[in-house]
Amino acid sequence: MFELALDPTTWALLCAVALAAGFIDAIAGGGGMLTVPALLTAGLPPHLTLGTNKLAASFGSLTASVTYFRKQLFNPRFWAASIIATAIGALLGTLIVDYLSIEFLNKLLPIVIIMVACYSLFGSLSTVEHDQLPPLNKTTKIKQWLQGLSLGFFDGLAGPGTGTFWTASNSLLYKMSLLLNCGLARSMNFVSNFVSLITFVALGHVNFLLGITMGFFLMFGAWLGAHSAIRFGSKFIRPVFNTVVIILALKLIYEAYL
Repeated sequence: MFELALDPTTWALLCAVALAAGFIDAIAGGGGMLTVPALLTAGLPPHLTLGTNKLAASFGSLTASVTYFRKQLFNPRFWAASIIATAIGALLGTLIVDYLSIEFLNKLLPIVIIMVACYSLFGSLSTVEHDQLPPLNKTTKIKQWLQGLSLGFFDGLAGPGTGTFWTASNSLLYKMSLLLNCGLARSMNFVSNFVSLITFVALGHVNFLLGITMGFFLMFGAWLGAHSAIRFGSKFIRPVFNTVVIILALKLIYEAYL
C-alpha cells in the first residue's frame, strides 16, 4: 500500500490548483489537465493519481452538473442514451487502466494531455445562441451512443481533458447553444467520473483524505465557474475555453520535450 506524506505547502498548493481546476472545468472542461500533473508532481503513482483525481473531480462535476440542471440547461431524459453509454465506456476504460504498468502510464499521460489540449485548441465552438435542444431522432441517438462510449472510455482510461473533448465534440455533433453544450459536457463528465471512481475504489487506487480535501475546493470552484458561465454566456465561455487550451498546450509541451 502506498503511503503519502505531504508537507503543508504542497497540500495548500494542491488545494489551490483544485479551486482553479473546478472553476475552469465548469466552464470549458480540462480541469484534470491541472490536477493530474499536480498530483503526479506531488509524488503520487499514476494509478493512485488517476483514482484520487476521480474522487476530487466528482465533487466539482456534480456541483456543476446540478447547477446547469437547476437552470434547465441539462435534460436527463433527452440525453438518456448518452448517460448509459458514458457509464459503460467509463467502466471499461477504468478496468483496462488496472492492467497497464506504471511505466506505461508515466509515458502515456503527458502525451494524452498534450493531444487533448492541441485538439481542443483547433476545434470550433457552436455559434448558436438559442437554448433549444436538437431533434431527438435515430441519428441523434447514434451520435449519443458513439460519443458517450468513446469519451466515457477515454475518461476511464486517462481522464485529463475529457470535459474539453465533450465541449468540442458537442459543437461538431449538435446544433445548440454553448450553455446547453456546457450543461451536457459537465453532466456527462460527472457520470464518467462517478462510475470510474467507484471502480478505482474497488481496485484500491484512491487516497480518500487528499481526494476529499481537493474535492471541496473543486466543488467551490465549479460553483463559481458554472454561475459565471450562466450569467455571462458565450462571450465569457469562448475566451476562457481558448485561453485554457493554449496555456495548457504550451505548458505541457514545454514540460514534456524541453
